[in-house]
Amino acid sequence: MKKALIIDWLDKYGGAERVIGTFQRIFSFDVVYTLANIMEKNDLQKIFPKGSELINESPLRKLNKRFRVLFFLFHYFVRRIEIDKDVELIFSSSHAVAKGVRKSNRNQLHISYFQARNFNYIWSDYELYFGKLRYVIHPVVYFLRKIDIRQSRNPDYIISNSVFVKDWVKAKYGRDSEVIYPPVDLSSFPLEIHKQDYYVAVGRLVHVKRFDLAIKAFNGSNRKLYIIGDGDQYANLKKMAFDNIVFLGFLESSEVSKYIQNAKGFIQTGVEGFGIAPIEAQACGTPVIAYGAGGVLETVINKKTGVFFDTQTVESLENAIERFEKIQFDANKIRKNALRFSLERFENEIVAFVKDKWDMHKKMTASKE
Repeated sequence: MKKALIIDWLDKYGGAERVIGTFQRIFSFDVVYTLANIMEKNDLQKIFPKGSELINESPLRKLNKRFRVLFFLFHYFVRRIEIDKDVELIFSSSHAVAKGVRKSNRNQLHISYFQARNFNYIWSDYELYFGKLRYVIHPVVYFLRKIDIRQSRNPDYIISNSVFVKDWVKAKYGRDSEVIYPPVDLSSFPLEIHKQDYYVAVGRLVHVKRFDLAIKAFNGSNRKLYIIGDGDQYANLKKMAFDNIVFLGFLESSEVSKYIQNAKGFIQTGVEGFGIAPIEAQACGTPVIAYGAGGVLETVINKKTGVFFDTQTVESLENAIERFEKIQFDANKIRKNALRFSLERFENEIVAFVKDKWDMHKKMTASKE
């Protein structure tokens, strides 16, 4: 069976990219399509050991790191992708528009794994991305939403990475989906009982992740916070931070693991469809302080493996930290909760899902011939 993988784009190596790497290892895709591949070579090889030889890109690649300025054409370019006609299984990893790829023959099976609520530019974080410009750009966004809904019908089956995303898919696209939680390589995040007196936050430093809340909350205290990650907000965030906040930039997984293992607590201020980092923290026995929305409600147990804050405000986060520091957490129980999201569990579930749908698909196509 010839298999194709469709990815929105490849830039930074993060949680979604680790999941894509697992897909590649399990299914050994013969060909890969993406809007743009601007990922560093060493990161790309973590996903595709053979490098970029399998990857086909759209004309957006010519814009290099500026390809997002043409976000309003993403639907068009994904629609223009021409899948090899001898491909039998199309598997898309979608957090934006990858789901919209079209079949090149009617006998192909298309399964789409939703890594998040799709295309936040025009949906969930529309106001956050565009600010006051949203009033000017609204007609364009309205048009793009109509296209996005139409393209969401292209997959034969959708897998959501959390119940939160499943509910969103049903509300926005009117599609049913099955939940398969992403894999977390727990072996890379060992348990550490003895914690040091600092907090840690990990992720891409982009506006939607709301790292500004953590910085403002910690600016008003003597607590130490390490921030791990890079992104277009790096300089702005660092400029607003006081001396008790340390920016470590991008680190390899082994280094990230050490900081998380020893941290007193892990901070998440944004809304994630699932959120692998809080699971990694819990695997280390490190409790989580998170904004109580999104996939984290399915992965963190309030007052047992972490604490939630109710609104995305500095005051709400500060109050959560105060409550957090009064709780005696059990690191062993925290790690036990993380074990629910093991790599082995994911592999078994995804392989079983694809096999089941493929068998059904073959029977249906055979009956039509």
